[in-house]
Amino acid sequence: MNFIIRQEQKSDYELTEKVVEIAFASADQSDENEHELVSRIRQSEVFIPELSLVAVSQDNDEILGHILLSKVLINNGNQKVESLALAPVSVLPDYQNKGIGRALIQKALEKAKKLGFQSVIVLGHPDYYPKFGFRKSSQWRIKAPFEVPEEALMAIELQEDSLNNVSGVIEYPGVFFL
Repeated sequence: MNFIIRQEQKSDYELTEKVVEIAFASADQSDENEHELVSRIRQSEVFIPELSLVAVSQDNDEILGHILLSKVLINNGNQKVESLALAPVSVLPDYQNKGIGRALIQKALEKAKKLGFQSVIVLGHPDYYPKFGFRKSSQWRIKAPFEVPEEALMAIELQEDSLNNVSGVIEYPGVFFL
């Protein structure tokens, strides 16, 4: 499978949203509105264009997958610490299990680290994300603002010990809840 990872461009938006919609159409934990979430995030102050990436086929320039990291806060009542949310990562069904999702996640984490971000939060499959270094967020006393299985809420430090003095509830921007 020959593909490249690059920053999403405005001209990709419509196709990217279609990829996200198709990728989540048969997903177990989907509300089937992930493509609308991507659109809302892009129009908000938490959007970071450099952290919206697409996997593109080298053969025909088709968008095969997408990942988005956007800003969130971790609030313990005394301090608010900026972090990133990985949501969503999408790969067209015909191209799943071919390394595209893995490449998107690795590239997004690498870029986020280079941009100086400290950590990333993900609500996802507990057997998948630990491969990238994610660990249960409860290790740092970081919680979701809603009921979620403990093993599904994970975090990764992009800078060593960046979560050592961080705890609290994740504040997702309003665009996540429309």
